[in-house]
Amino acid sequence: MSEFKTNVMRILEKAKIDYAAHEYPHGKDAVDGISVAKLLGQNPECVFKTLVTKGVSGGYFVFVVPVAEELDLKKAAKSVGEKSVEMIHVKDILKVTGYIRGGCSPIGMKKQYPTVFHESCLNNPNIIVSAGKIGYQIDLDPQTLIEFTKGKCADIIK
Repeated sequence: MSEFKTNVMRILEKAKIDYAAHEYPHGKDAVDGISVAKLLGQNPECVFKTLVTKGVSGGYFVFVVPVAEELDLKKAAKSVGEKSVEMIHVKDILKVTGYIRGGCSPIGMKKQYPTVFHESCLNNPNIIVSAGKIGYQIDLDPQTLIEFTKGKCADIIK
């Protein structure tokens, strides 16, 4: 493992939150989450992707779901009290979050958006999420991550 640190890693260290860093081989482009889990030798149920949506009210919402699962937009909207939510366009990810597609982390976005984790995260002693840069992931206690992001859990997958 290189001594490379992402902003997410620095944020966690400053908050004195324990995590393990993982690095996987990558090109310039994002790799799908199931491939990331395989590259890391991890069960896909423990590896989570971060999805950003926009509500009908105009607010942004972050959803963190297992990489092999699909976000249910109706359940997601209900979990944040919106009539509906839709995925933001890829071209807007950097502007809204400060991250690029494939490197979006629930930690350290430009603003702290309401964040909902799929409830299955609590079935794992640790979960893995993006460290904010393609090729880097962090592994940490799900309850600590939920508390740190001021998040909550709900059934938000299809």
